[in-house]
This record gives sequence, structure tokens and C-alpha cells, in this order.
Amino acid sequence: MKFLRIIALFGLALSMNSCNMYNKMVTLNEDTAEAWGNVQTAYQRRTDLIGNLVKTVKGAADYEKSALVEVINARAKATSVNIDPSNITPEQLKKFNEVQGGLSGALKSLLVTVERYPDLKANQNFLKLQDELTSTENQILTARTRFNEKIKPYNNYVKSFPNNFIAGWFDFDPKPYFDAEAGAEKPVEVEFDFK
Repeated sequence: MKFLRIIALFGLALSMNSCNMYNKMVTLNEDTAEAWGNVQTAYQRRTDLIGNLVKTVKGAADYEKSALVEVINARAKATSVNIDPSNITPEQLKKFNEVQGGLSGALKSLLVTVERYPDLKANQNFLKLQDELTSTENQILTARTRFNEKIKPYNNYVKSFPNNFIAGWFDFDPKPYFDAEAGAEKPVEVEFDFK
């Protein structure tokens, strides 16, 4: 009889420990989902601001259509990529990063084009939008950093022994980090036009 009690107590302790591990994984997974939501919110803010920027540029300058069309198309692509935070894969994150990088490049191109229009550069609406875009880019960087900070404890927990067994049973897979865009390691070329 004592032997059965010992086995029952051991089984009870094991199942309680498994429940605690599962609950911790759920909490860490929710933390990563929240952090991903903050990343998406920051990118959405940028997308909304770009719409206003495009309208301001259209209304205030004899703009170059190709730069504006490039921004509009890149914005459409960027908003078409959606990621489920509970099932983020490296491939999805790479695709998301690529389309957001394309939007960043198109936006930089537009801002360089705008340099040729002194009236637009002096437009208060444009200047305010440009400041807000700069602020938003900082928010995006912060949100991406915080996302990665939430991924690390989650990945450590689901990969470590014996948690990895419980994680495997309940499909708590490791999540990818938000990496820098391709080519970000190269130095930025700065050219000054002294005319």
C-alpha cells in the first residue's frame, strides 16, 4: 500500500510540475504576442503617416510621380503581409522585414526627391509629418528591440530540458528573432552636393 501511495504522490507531483511548465509557456507566449502587437502598431502608425505624407506632397509640389507611385505601391505591399503572433516562422518574419524594408527604401527615395522642392521643404504640414515619421521610426526600433527581448526568455524556456518535452506536446515552438534588414551591416554612403 505504501508503494502505491508513493507512486501516486510522485505522479501528482509530476503532473503539477507539468501544469506549472505549461502555464509558464502560455504566459511567455502571450508576452511575445503582446510585443509583436506593439511592433505591428508601430508599423501601422508609419503606414498611416505615409498616407498623409503622400497627400501633402501631391498637394504642395510639382512632384515626380515615379517616387510617389513607388511609395504608394510599397505601402500597399507592406500592409498586405500579416503574421499570426502565435505561429511566427522565420520565413514569415523575413517576408515581413523585406516588405517593410521596401517601404523604407521608397520613403527615403521620396524624401530625397522632395529636397528639390524648397516650397515643400518649408511647408509646415510636411515638416510636421517628417518629424512624426522620424519619431515613428524610433518607435519601430524600440518595439522590435522589445519583441526580441520577449523572445529570448520564451525560447530559453521552451528549449531547456525537461520543458522541451512539454513544449513539444503542446506545440510551443521556438520563435524567430527580428533580425536586421539584409545589407544593414554595410555603411551608409553619404554624398553632399555642393553647388
